[in-house]
Amino acid sequence: MGDAVLLSKGAYLPINRCNVPAVVLGSLAFQENPVPLALDGVRELHRDLFLRLEAAPLLPRRSALFQDYVTVHFRLEHLEEAGLLVAQDAGRRQKQRAKANYVRMIRGWSFDADSREGAVMKAWVESRFGLTPRYHGEPLRDFSSPAYQRYLEMRAQGLYGTNALEAQLDLVYTYCQYEFARQTPGLRHLTLYRGVNRLTEFERLPETSEARSEKRHTLLMNNLNSLTGTRDRADEFGDTILTLKVPIAKIFFHCRLLHGVLQGEDEFLTIGGIYDVECSR
Repeated sequence: MGDAVLLSKGAYLPINRCNVPAVVLGSLAFQENPVPLALDGVRELHRDLFLRLEAAPLLPRRSALFQDYVTVHFRLEHLEEAGLLVAQDAGRRQKQRAKANYVRMIRGWSFDADSREGAVMKAWVESRFGLTPRYHGEPLRDFSSPAYQRYLEMRAQGLYGTNALEAQLDLVYTYCQYEFARQTPGLRHLTLYRGVNRLTEFERLPETSEARSEKRHTLLMNNLNSLTGTRDRADEFGDTILTLKVPIAKIFFHCRLLHGVLQGEDEFLTIGGIYDVECSR
């Protein structure tokens, strides 16, 4: 079935910045038979960080090491050392943009995935993995549509004047993948859930020759999605529960891996593409 369900041309870019082409990693075949994903050059550039993580036996210590490393490497507490020059007449606004970091992006996404922070996160997935966003406040099917132009404006506003924001997100993904490989070696999938009231933000793809029931669908998910590991939690967000077998390689972030970024939620940020989904009420 995986070979028969392919991404449409508008759902992916011809190039990306990881080791698997977008047309492959977004396919149903990848969901069924995933391989590890690696962003170009990130582990090599930050080799010292991962050597330090290897020497730390406990997750809280590794989480602290990661957050300290990002703060120092990107000069998050000393923006002038990162090249921030602020004109007097636009100082406050420019400083606010420069202070936009990976923590603010993840928290902004969690509050509203269709916000400016959400646009930045979806743009990062598009740049690194080559999967284009399919929904941002409304469906994004036509690159010339007003909806897509609004998304582009929000993306530009979110990235303008920031301090290597996409490179920070590169490290978040790579660190989370490192932790999954260390804590659960050999594990390829997690069963995750999402509660919805409507499926309009997802694209239901034509059925394959294999008979499908009303409870199973082949969906093209948005290029970045919030899911939960708890079915009861998903039930709070909609009458229909989507159950997905998500490749570990497609998990960008899990709240428990970085202390203090998101509190009290079992939230997974997952990369999209085509998924075989079970729907129940």
